[in-house]
Amino acid sequence: MNFGFSEEQDELRKMVRRFLEEKSPETEVRRLMATEEGYDPAVWSQMANELALQGLGIPEEFGGQGYGPVELYVVFEEMGAALLCAPYFSTVALAANALLFVGNEKDQAAYLPGIASGETIATVALTDDAGMWDLGSTSTSATRVGDHFELNGVRSYVTDGSTATLLLVPAMTEKGLSLFAVAGDAEGVARESLATMDQTRKQSRIEFTNAPAVLIGEEGGALAGLETTAQVAAAALAAEQVGGAQRVLDASVEYAKNRVQFGRPIGSFQAIKHKCADMLLDVESAKSAAYYAAWAAQERNEELPIAASLAKSFCSEAYFHCAAENIQIHGGIGFTWEHPAHLYFKRAKSSELFLGDPAYHRELLAQRLGI
Repeated sequence: MNFGFSEEQDELRKMVRRFLEEKSPETEVRRLMATEEGYDPAVWSQMANELALQGLGIPEEFGGQGYGPVELYVVFEEMGAALLCAPYFSTVALAANALLFVGNEKDQAAYLPGIASGETIATVALTDDAGMWDLGSTSTSATRVGDHFELNGVRSYVTDGSTATLLLVPAMTEKGLSLFAVAGDAEGVARESLATMDQTRKQSRIEFTNAPAVLIGEEGGALAGLETTAQVAAAALAAEQVGGAQRVLDASVEYAKNRVQFGRPIGSFQAIKHKCADMLLDVESAKSAAYYAAWAAQERNEELPIAASLAKSFCSEAYFHCAAENIQIHGGIGFTWEHPAHLYFKRAKSSELFLGDPAYHRELLAQRLGI
């Protein structure tokens, strides 16, 4: 097990960082989070056509680059640091993986090239109005009508659900949990944008009424693949949280060095030193957990379910603690709308709940370890 990054992976990080510094500065984040769409189509196209980011983890035979989770997690870490406003996580971490883990070769050939080229924005509608992450308890149903299926039910808190052109929806059939593809503008699909605390990541409520759906993979055979998708996505989210935590730590240290109070930098005061030291411990420990999960996802071994839940639970709390301490270290200015500290605080909180909160993942850990 090697947690060091290769030269190629370091170059990927530098490339993505330079791109995000130009395309996702704070001013652009604030502009996009106030829009209904929540992203810039021109930047999205540039990400796909010039940097090939949407296809990074998609096999070459389906138009992608054929890299693995480690390279993707490098990208997620940088996007978390920049608070990128784009449907990248929902399309790449959720939808592309769901197609890879649940779909057959025909399904993958039908949908993955569009994701890799940036033409398709996709998401997976994992939860209903109750907001529970238990895949086996979905309230959405699918019924075979002639040679196709029709979908009925409600999915809520769907990330980028209003802008997605492809919706992947878990639903129960006579044979069990199955996965279906539904066009975002299909008849019988009603989408409603939700008001969220974290405006940088859009969410929607989607109601399906006899909506035409295409079966992905085998009917009744989606549970195992969707569980793997959730685990890989949770590990990706942990990497994103590490990027955000590192960014707020850097901001806190920089401010502590430059802010002078009572004739000396506030970083010289013991209370501030302790806060920064605790944040550093959180960030470095979170990196270890996230990189362990990235390795497990890359190897696709039996450690992935444990590593993913461990990383998601720890990184969620570490990011939220660091984002809160960043506000405290900045003092009065940290509480204002004009300062970016609240943007990271809100992203940290929403990410803590997204794909299951720490308590949920600790329960999964206990079950998987047989405790």
